[in-house]
Amino acid sequence: KTFFPEEISSMVLVKMKEIAEAYLGCQVADAVITVPAYFNDSQRQATKDAGVIAGLNILRIINEPTAAALAYGLDKNSGQGINVLIFDLGGGTFDVSILYIDDGVFEVKSTAGDVHLGGEDFDTRLVNHFIEEFKRKNKKDIMGNKRSVRRLRTACERAKRTLSSSSTANIEIDSLFEGIDFYSTITRARFEELNSDLFRSTLDPVEKALRDAKLSKADIHDIVLVGGSTRIPKIAKNLEEFFGGRELYRTINADEAVAYGAAVQGAVLKGDKSDTIKDLLLLDVAPLSLGIETAGGVMTPLIKR
Repeated sequence: KTFFPEEISSMVLVKMKEIAEAYLGCQVADAVITVPAYFNDSQRQATKDAGVIAGLNILRIINEPTAAALAYGLDKNSGQGINVLIFDLGGGTFDVSILYIDDGVFEVKSTAGDVHLGGEDFDTRLVNHFIEEFKRKNKKDIMGNKRSVRRLRTACERAKRTLSSSSTANIEIDSLFEGIDFYSTITRARFEELNSDLFRSTLDPVEKALRDAKLSKADIHDIVLVGGSTRIPKIAKNLEEFFGGRELYRTINADEAVAYGAAVQGAVLKGDKSDTIKDLLLLDVAPLSLGIETAGGVMTPLIKR
């Protein structure tokens, strides 16, 4: 049986709806859904469709870094104008946004990113490393065996998480391929070496966002880490060094910040009058140029990114 991506996404949303209803003890009908800032229009529409399939009324689609900035703004509760850089590295996508926050107004100055960079790419580097090791040790290639590769990927993801807090991680898989057990160890240093180019590439969108916002590194007041992959020490270290040894803002939960911000936006849209959010205003940018197709199939931008 084959499924459309929207159908798979809707299954996740249905499960989330059930969890929310069980926790709240009431029906949930409306939703604010977040997407990577660099999603194009068709990706956003597909996300909306998934929500409709799941039986939700989509109040708004908002960008993940923007949602995280809402969480940061309420956590920090600072009145005066500040520039904040949101560094959002998740499982499959990467976004950088710069916002100007002043007295409840959240204005996005620029956004940059890569919709194909995240934790899964780091897992893949580990998987390929261990496939080669298995080949060296046992003269057998497991690449063609989907089940073996999937089991190895699961173990690699676990090892990656371990390496965020330990200097070494063990891989132990019984009967990985043709009855052969696979046991190995990887150090944090080796993991960083395998992914060094990917880790470095996360700084390119940071530079681009700064350029687009016409700001220097010194103009940024806070650097906020969002997304599970920012727990990788080397990624945080590279970012700290890029900003001249500045300390990163880690007070908000990297996993929950986006959902927290989306909930705040939902409350605003539903007319919540709480003191903390009643004057909240969100001003976002178009991350990609919007245009029309003209003669010869040329895209003519009407609204530049």
